[in-house]
Amino acid sequence: MSKKTNYIAILLASLFAAHTAHASIDLIAIGAINGNYEDVALQTAGPLENGTAGNLLGGMGSGLAYAGGNTFIGVPDRGPNAVAFNSAVDDTASYITRFQTLHMTLAPSVAGAALPYTLTPMLTGTTLLSSKSPLVYGSGAGLGVGSGEPALNSKHTHYFTGRSDNFDPSQPSTNPSNARFDPESVRVSSDGKSVFISDEYGPYVYQFDRETGRRIKAFALPIKLAVTNLFPVGSDEISGNTVGRVANKGMEGLAITPDGKTLFGAMQSPLIQDGGTAAPYTRIIKIDIKTGATTEFAYALSNIGSTAKPKYPTVSDIVAINDHELLVDERDGKGRGDGSVAVVKNIYKIDLAAAQDVSGVIGAANLAPKAVSKTLFLDMVAKLNANGIASTEIPAKLEGLAFGPDVVVNGTIKHTLFVANDNDFTANVGGVDNPNSYIVFAFDDADLPGFVAQQFRAAEEREEAEHDERR
Repeated sequence: MSKKTNYIAILLASLFAAHTAHASIDLIAIGAINGNYEDVALQTAGPLENGTAGNLLGGMGSGLAYAGGNTFIGVPDRGPNAVAFNSAVDDTASYITRFQTLHMTLAPSVAGAALPYTLTPMLTGTTLLSSKSPLVYGSGAGLGVGSGEPALNSKHTHYFTGRSDNFDPSQPSTNPSNARFDPESVRVSSDGKSVFISDEYGPYVYQFDRETGRRIKAFALPIKLAVTNLFPVGSDEISGNTVGRVANKGMEGLAITPDGKTLFGAMQSPLIQDGGTAAPYTRIIKIDIKTGATTEFAYALSNIGSTAKPKYPTVSDIVAINDHELLVDERDGKGRGDGSVAVVKNIYKIDLAAAQDVSGVIGAANLAPKAVSKTLFLDMVAKLNANGIASTEIPAKLEGLAFGPDVVVNGTIKHTLFVANDNDFTANVGGVDNPNSYIVFAFDDADLPGFVAQQFRAAEEREEAEHDERR
């Protein structure tokens, strides 16, 4: 079979997969946190360069992770930059990047309610992200802004921020000394003591202490993911490089295996050398947490355009079913918050057990025969529409995936999948409320054979200690 024929076959297979979703997956709850609220990092509450409060509680669905019990971790991205104020820095501000700790209560709804469960999300903590070693900040010279270094910095605490000019131009974009950081996904370690966060700027994958927010490890990702001509304006970075990640489309998704030994990072869009945003194959990077060793896999994006004018969605997140299978969130950018109609919000299932390593492969045509096959697990637009939610009310950026606690639905134990949106720190769009939303689906083992829930040793140790005390 020729490369061209195989390329077409994979595209047709991805289209066929769109008709194999599981009808038994149920929508059981929807909850929200008002987009006008502020988080509890009061020391950052002062106005940013764009006038927005530095602790606005927004964007929390960029990444969502389960931490056991009713606890979840949410990460906002690089901060409030939806309102234009300075194009020389891509309208980014010195927002100190952080993660939010959330308590999510799922309780049976009252009789007659539209959904069987009521979800009540509540913010319980805010943790700022920092480095013990110094970081590189932009001076702001010639850009119409001041220094990018936060006033909160101290001798041994250097905060990461969303400012796009906080980088060393002499180093590749994966330089761990750069202060610019755009969190996009988060996962909790198996001992519960740290979190792993992936980003778009580097791309980076960092490990942070969960209590202090201090970085404790930076993973060395393949150099092919980096760009070497760095600019504070994304369009300049795209035009100024021939290899590496597309600007603002770096490592969007991150998964951790249930045993806590392996991470999988998904690039939002294909690398520049693989064809960029007009190409159908992006990459998933497998990372051994202990050794840092990496393996790469090709993932075929579904064509949401036409044969004559192909168009591809982006990958927003991934979550591990077990040590070799993943769920992958593909979406368009349409829906609530964009003032348009949501069309594509699909979650696919893939199995990497027999997938080929593409670390040494470049270009869409060469990736095509090695791309992993996929099947549709959940069409979120169809499922939400079937529950009376209009496509204009579906959040445009459904970006965070996390498995949650088990529940009982109609007498049957079900697993849960939480999906969160990135509201871009914009609480209202065109007169329409745009909160931080959380959507919960329930599924059983027949829907997702091989599913293994992540275990948290710290939680198990606490339960054992409590048991011993009762004895």
